Amino acid sequence: MNEIEKRLLNIIQSDFPVTSKPYESLAKQLGLPEADVTKIIDDLEKRQIIRRVGAIFDLQKLGYKSTLCAMKVSPEFLEETAGIVNSYSGVTHNYGREHEFNLWFTLIAENEEQIIETIDDIKAKTGVNEILNLPAVNLFKINVDFRL
Repeated sequence: MNEIEKRLLNIIQSDFPVTSKPYESLAKQLGLPEADVTKIIDDLEKRQIIRRVGAIFDLQKLGYKSTLCAMKVSPEFLEETAGIVNSYSGVTHNYGREHEFNLWFTLIAENEEQIIETIDDIKAKTGVNEILNLPAVNLFKINVDFRL
């Protein structure tokens, strides 16, 4: 990773400009053309250094519920199942684990009933009946910045 990429990542982790033209603002901070900044971000995503650029909201304050789910998926169907899970708008991300429950994902919905309905729908579409619904009992939020 070069120095410009490191500087950009340091800025966007916690000081992303909240303006009508955030990439223009980033470009000014870095002394680059705006097109270069968008190209660098696209490249960082393609190289899987970053997954996404976006805001993080306090779901509870907005009236939403969230849960962590774990599925027991046959390894030969893991990729296909992950694709189905990712098709739901309330799923923020999923990841494979080396465990009996090998596909984990987070799910956001307007209420607990909608979470249950979505899990039931995922079961029906994937044929996977073993899905654990693991809502947080206590919420711990830490602010982590990776200074590069």
